[in-house]
Amino acid sequence: MTENSSGGGEIALEARNLVKRYGSVEALRGASFTARAGEVVALIGDNGAGKSTLVKCLSGAEIPDSGEILLDGRTISLDSPTAARAHGIETVYQDLAVAPDLDPAANLFLGRELRRKGILGKLGMLDKGAMRQQAVTEFARLGVQLQNADVSIGSLSGGQRQSVAVARSVVWASKVVFMDEPTAALGVVQRERVLDVIKKVRDTGISVVLISHNMPEVLSVADRIEVLRLGRRVARFTSAEATLEDLVGAMTGALSQEDAA
Repeated sequence: MTENSSGGGEIALEARNLVKRYGSVEALRGASFTARAGEVVALIGDNGAGKSTLVKCLSGAEIPDSGEILLDGRTISLDSPTAARAHGIETVYQDLAVAPDLDPAANLFLGRELRRKGILGKLGMLDKGAMRQQAVTEFARLGVQLQNADVSIGSLSGGQRQSVAVARSVVWASKVVFMDEPTAALGVVQRERVLDVIKKVRDTGISVVLISHNMPEVLSVADRIEVLRLGRRVARFTSAEATLEDLVGAMTGALSQEDAA
C-alpha cells in the first residue's frame, strides 16, 4: 500500500534525508517526512524510532546535522522555535503548556497579548475585552466547548484544557500544527472532543501532524500515516487502506516498503 492523494492539498512541509546525531547515537538516519495542506498526517513508530527528534527538527527545537527542510517547496532554516513560529509552524506538547491560573482567553494570547490603544497601551495595559471577544470567536470557529470562558483554565476538564492548548496553536499557525499525544490521559468523551477539534483544524486548510501511540485513534482521525523505524521513514499509508496489522508490521519491521523520498 502506497501513499496517494487523500484529500490533502499541496505539500506544506517536507523533510528530506534528515540526519541527527547525539554523540555516537544516530537518532535520525536520513529521515524523510511529508505533510500536506488540509490533512491530518499521523507520525508513528515504536519507542526510539526517531519521532521526537524529527518533530524537534521540524519545529525548530533541534537543528539537523544534514538534510533539507522545505516549506511550500522552498528550503528553510529552522534554528529555533521562534523561527518555526515565524513560518507558521506551531506545536502542541503532551505536557499541556498552559497557565492554569489564567482564563482561556489569556492562555490563547499568552506571549502575544493585545495592548490597549493610545497612552494606556504604551504604559503596558492589556486590552482584555478585545482578547476575550476574539478568543470566544476562535473557540466557536474551532468547536471548542467551554462551560465558562471566565474561569481559570486549571478549573476546566482535561479535555477542555487540551482543546484550549490546541486552539492556541491553531490560531497562530498558518501552515502546520504538530500535536504530540494530544489525547493522552483523557477519558473517552474528552478524547472525542479533542479529535473533533483536530478535524476542524484540518478543515481550515492547515496541516495537522499527529504523533500518537494509539493506533485505533490514528486510523480514525488521520488521512495519511507515515511510519518511522530506526531513524528512517519505512512506510506510508492512506488510512482508508491501512489496517492495524499493517501499522504494527511496519513499526516492527515485519512489513516494509521502499521509501520513495
